Amino acid sequence: MVIEVRPATTFADVRTMVGPKRPDANVCWCLSYRIPNKSNQQLVREARGEYVRELCRQKPPPGVLAYDGDDVVGWAAVAPRADSTFAGNRKIPHVDDLDVWSVWCIRIRPGHRKQGISHPLLAGAVDFARDHGAPAVEGYPVDNGGEKVDLTMAYVGTRKLFEDAGFSKAADTTSVLNGFPRVLMRLAL
Repeated sequence: MVIEVRPATTFADVRTMVGPKRPDANVCWCLSYRIPNKSNQQLVREARGEYVRELCRQKPPPGVLAYDGDDVVGWAAVAPRADSTFAGNRKIPHVDDLDVWSVWCIRIRPGHRKQGISHPLLAGAVDFARDHGAPAVEGYPVDNGGEKVDLTMAYVGTRKLFEDAGFSKAADTTSVLNGFPRVLMRLAL
């Protein structure tokens, strides 16, 4: 299997990866960390998908998609930290004043999990950030020590995934997800 990672400009593929089964459902669409909480709660039903459709038309688009041939198999949200809720998040510290980019969601499509797709997907997110001038990329994965992470909480990635991609622990956080502490991992570009 050869995984190709491309910018998330095809809305139908983004919808496949992060959209709900019902278009009128009030679910994430990977907006929880992208827009302020108040806006996130006010954006409901089909308007959530339309918001993401517009993001796919922007430069840069809202992240990257992984493909196995023509099949979309993965999604990674990546954007400047300043354009996300991590800019003011009190639980995830700022290491310095660099205009870093954040990777906060890594999702592999059911039926394609446990095949190592998250590794080229994260690498593609890093390349995307680099291509858009990022001086460094951060992630905020769980430090699970190899223990199983509940599938619904696995979207943040694991410390090992980020270490395998060359990231180093830059700071502890006060954020906890699925009972595991989250750590700030960083890769200088």
